[in-house]
Amino acid sequence: MTPRTPARFADTRHEDRRRTFPALQPLEGEDFASSWWGNAWVEALEDTALDRARLTRGRAYARRGHVDAITVMPGRVMAYVHGTRPRPYRTEIRLRTLTDGDWDDFLATAAARPDHIAALLDKDVPHALASVADLLPTPGDLIPDCSCPDDGYPCKHAAALCYQTARLLDEDPFVLFLMRGRGEREILADLSHRNATRSAAERTGAASGTPVPTVPAAEALTARPLPPLPPPFAPPAHPGRPPAYPQTPGAPDPLALDLLATEAASRAHTLLTTGTDPLAQLTQWQDAVRLAAAHPGSGLTASTRALYRDLAVATDHTPTDLARAVAAWRQGGLAALAVLEEPWDPPAGPFDRARPALIAADFPHFRPWRNHLSTRSLQLRFGRDGLWYGYESDPDREDWWPRGTPDADPVGALTALLGR
Repeated sequence: MTPRTPARFADTRHEDRRRTFPALQPLEGEDFASSWWGNAWVEALEDTALDRARLTRGRAYARRGHVDAITVMPGRVMAYVHGTRPRPYRTEIRLRTLTDGDWDDFLATAAARPDHIAALLDKDVPHALASVADLLPTPGDLIPDCSCPDDGYPCKHAAALCYQTARLLDEDPFVLFLMRGRGEREILADLSHRNATRSAAERTGAASGTPVPTVPAAEALTARPLPPLPPPFAPPAHPGRPPAYPQTPGAPDPLALDLLATEAASRAHTLLTTGTDPLAQLTQWQDAVRLAAAHPGSGLTASTRALYRDLAVATDHTPTDLARAVAAWRQGGLAALAVLEEPWDPPAGPFDRARPALIAADFPHFRPWRNHLSTRSLQLRFGRDGLWYGYESDPDREDWWPRGTPDADPVGALTALLGR
């Protein structure tokens, strides 16, 4: 028999499928659970957690009694948890309920042995019973949710609720059964009925001299088909936020880690909600330009210069090449990057009408070359998307940099470039 704490947790509700336990007192000892099933609950939480620091804060919250009354229902555990703000957060833990077939297997196994029934009545769970229907949670089986702004998995409030729930499970395993879908009175009534039926069958068989029906071992050990997986949870409305990475000597650059984690979360969310990856067709160079362009800053800070240097080296370019490409990407995305890097010969039409339009607007000095119209320090490039892109350079130097906003009208693009 596993030792348990002597205190009893009295529930304040009498419905068999909804139990509410008053807030637990602050914990003075080290462990939240002493039973093997209570520790299994804690291990499932800790194996799922993505951030150990949040678990540490959750344990501290639980020990100090920050978790209010806990309500347990099939498939979920709920409570209000106090944090640093005056108003507590609504926190819940969700998990899968068992199917009717799983419950039938569990109750049949329990009723077949009187010692199993005696253990359950004594608030103990034999290992053999727990493995029949996967009663205990496994890593990933516990789904935390909280009204706080922290996107940790779990946040410290959900972790605190999990640790306090382990104390409830440690004292009364029927709390775990309720989470999986059946209340204590329902289970005990079913076990009593099965036990009475079995005893009557045994007495009848003994009186008539007929053997009690048995099941061949091979049949009992035959693998059963697994039930279908539960439907997936709806995707979140927005991508998750990465944790704050510490600035530790010898560790990877926190800026680079944050950038990569944010990008991965955004791409995963888009793929989950749309079924497509919008970045899958980008080349390594195009993706490096996109990453650099997404980073805030003008290239003057030390962190931005380091990012440009690393991305340029990884793609066999210079930091200046990358900075120029970033300016194009910010000007118009992938289409603007193509205008920067790919001169082409436009067909007759809009390009031929551009010079007369510029002359009429008092800009007579533009000379054509392929899809470019240039002066000593200004340039317009015609893109394959039908837009004109502005460029600037020092006078008489071929050092063109994207500037301004693309426009279908060359005069409008030039006006935006000059800031008129």
